[in-house]
Amino acid sequence: MFAHIELNTDDAKAAKKFYRSLFAWKLEDVATGSGTYTMIDTGSRASGGGIQLKPMPEAATAWMPYVEVADVKKSLGKAKKLGARIVLACTKLPGMGSIGVLLDPTGASLGVWQKEKAKPKKKAKRARR
Repeated sequence: MFAHIELNTDDAKAAKKFYRSLFAWKLEDVATGSGTYTMIDTGSRASGGGIQLKPMPEAATAWMPYVEVADVKKSLGKAKKLGARIVLACTKLPGMGSIGVLLDPTGASLGVWQKEKAKPKKKAKRARR
């Protein structure tokens, strides 16, 4: 299913102002190793998303959807065998999950997303009396 949609733009400030005003979305800036990523909370159960500066100057200003998958590496490998071009190999996002980006055989971009697996909770030690 589609899990996330992301806007890549040259002007994140203008985009945030526009979409906040248009839809009354809640936006939260998160510091990343490469700058600021703005999380979008739509206020509903619908998929959220994000706004960021384009990762490369030649990248198009566009919305990109992400599909949730069980395994990003396997999904990218299968996509490549089916004729896709991989533009972002499996990349871990600490504390969140992993992503990858492909161009399908028609040239359309699509992201794949895998949630980080929950770590098993340690059992609390019982106090001895």
